[in-house]
Amino acid sequence: MGRKRKGRDISGWLVVDKPAGMTSTAVVNKVRWAMDAKKAGHAGTLDPEATGVLAVALGEATKTVPYITDALKAYTFTVRLGQATNTDDAEGEVIAQSDARPTDDDIKQALAPFLGDIMQVPPKFSAVKVDGQRAYKLARDGEDVELSARPLWVEELVLVDRPDTNHVTLEMTCGKGGYVRSIARDLGEALGCHAHVKELRRIWSGPFEAENGLTIEQIDEMAKTTALDEYLHPLETGLSDLPELKCTAEGATRLRNGNPGMVLASDVEYGDEAWASLEGKAVAVGIYKSGELHPSRVFVD
Repeated sequence: MGRKRKGRDISGWLVVDKPAGMTSTAVVNKVRWAMDAKKAGHAGTLDPEATGVLAVALGEATKTVPYITDALKAYTFTVRLGQATNTDDAEGEVIAQSDARPTDDDIKQALAPFLGDIMQVPPKFSAVKVDGQRAYKLARDGEDVELSARPLWVEELVLVDRPDTNHVTLEMTCGKGGYVRSIARDLGEALGCHAHVKELRRIWSGPFEAENGLTIEQIDEMAKTTALDEYLHPLETGLSDLPELKCTAEGATRLRNGNPGMVLASDVEYGDEAWASLEGKAVAVGIYKSGELHPSRVFVD
């Protein structure tokens, strides 16, 4: 019989404004400790040196993590022109240099091919798996890692500032699985000058914004008290991109038992994914079919 995990049965989302120099896993562990939560996870890893919104799911909210992971995200980042590094960011070793410096117009024109549906090769120093091993581990061991291109949706990529000839600040809105470091690397190649990411900040992720996030210092100050509970977003926030279907008490009981449950008519179509609620509380996520929701994830009341 497995050992029962200690901690509070607390569910919801806590938005953290992650500082530089801290891993996403360390942030999750800090939140779990501070809130004495049984279970916690995050929706979308940030590089250790990156800052910004890291949405931490607690308890039943961890079941909604995939919907935040799949949601659009926005980043602002500073690109260092004239240098390529082996990690595609400022933490790596410089492997190529150039004296060429594109104009603002050159940069704006070069951004166009990065919009829409694109194929992107992840950085060699990334968590992508190659034959069962993380690419960054193979790269650290000196192996020449060859990664395959992956599809990415880029909704927006704009030039927002040019602090000096060596640096440019961009803002990007993209879908799941995007690597800002790859954007900087490929942009440098397209401009013929080499480039890497110097600073990176995620300004929003799905419904969560960095400006509303708690700092690590604030979390430490309120740790082990119920004060942190006041900052929790309900788990339903993680379902904001899915249509909501209201159900009856009888339908909720069936859904919680893993069976199809009747839901009230709405604008969803046969085969659509949706979530069912009872008195505003999430009951289950599933597929809508002929007046019923067929559950794929059920939330414990």
